[in-house]
Amino acid sequence: MAAKKLETQEVKEKALESSKMIIKPRITEKASLQSEVNAYTFIVKSNATKLTLKDELKREYKVTPSHINITNLPAKKVFTRGKWGVKSSMKKAVVFLKKGDTLKLN
Repeated sequence: MAAKKLETQEVKEKALESSKMIIKPRITEKASLQSEVNAYTFIVKSNATKLTLKDELKREYKVTPSHINITNLPAKKVFTRGKWGVKSSMKKAVVFLKKGDTLKLN
């Protein structure tokens, strides 16, 4: 019995890891200025929603956001070193926290 419970916990933990919506924090000059006023920017998966991000922030960082803005950034054509290339598209989320709450980003 104990082995089955342990296996189901491992399966649940793996499912949580695979369902993570936040890929990484977006560290730019603008994002660092916004973090001073409790607005943090993250690159998120393309299927992320405000509700799933709110749940993940509660679980991972133990903070409750006041609101979340999500933006799709389109792919862009670039010309580098004599060749044309593509900057990939991404989805970013700006998370606003209550006054006094902070996130420690690695």
